[in-house]
Amino acid sequence: MEAVIKTEHLTKKFGTFVACSDLTFEVQKGEIFGFLGANGAGKTTAMRMLCGLSLPSSGQATIAGFDVYKQTEQIKKNIGYMSQKFSLYEDLTVAENIRFYAGIYGLSIRDIKDKTAELLDKLGMQAEAKKLVGQLPLGWKQKLAFSVSLAHSPKIVFLDEPTGGVDPVTRRQFWDLIYYAADAGVTVFVTTHYMDEAEYCNRVSIMVDGVIEALDSPKNLKQQYEAKTMEDVFYKLARKAKRAEI
Repeated sequence: MEAVIKTEHLTKKFGTFVACSDLTFEVQKGEIFGFLGANGAGKTTAMRMLCGLSLPSSGQATIAGFDVYKQTEQIKKNIGYMSQKFSLYEDLTVAENIRFYAGIYGLSIRDIKDKTAELLDKLGMQAEAKKLVGQLPLGWKQKLAFSVSLAHSPKIVFLDEPTGGVDPVTRRQFWDLIYYAADAGVTVFVTTHYMDEAEYCNRVSIMVDGVIEALDSPKNLKQQYEAKTMEDVFYKLARKAKRAEI
């Protein structure tokens, strides 16, 4: 299998504080990789390094084949990102948001037109194309934001708690979109506080105090920690945390 994320001893320090320490792992093409940890565990810092937004203090990493020290701009062009907070423009229409972000990602005018029609059809939002995004239900906004993050056909998409605040039915529909992307060969790197969603991942890592305490499939982690659910696994590991939330 092709590893599209590779890290070796990746570390980030802020003065004497070590936010992330010795992160070593690989993520394969088309894999749904869950990146879990309590608030303050170091997840956001790690994701910023992987997205080319923050230089590591030491260690090595390549994202989609590009070096996190020397090729950050190439990394940004080959990844998609959806933040925990809704990131589209609520005073633009659905179609305008798609066209705007497709343009930012460098698509041609012809490709932007085709991609807009494709996404509206895929999401069943043709009737909402001229509606302001701010008027849409939260679940629709989240699904639109995810689809827009894939407009430029990235190799990897980073999702930072993408289903926060949406109802269970919409969360399930959102994960159908994730499965569709993974089946198409997109690597999905996702953080979540919903432990039932961890069960949907091919593999899961759990960070505690800046280090990866566990990394395996949900099935194997439950066996290893003699737990019935991933929530039980998470609590067993999270209880080890010593540092306060940052």
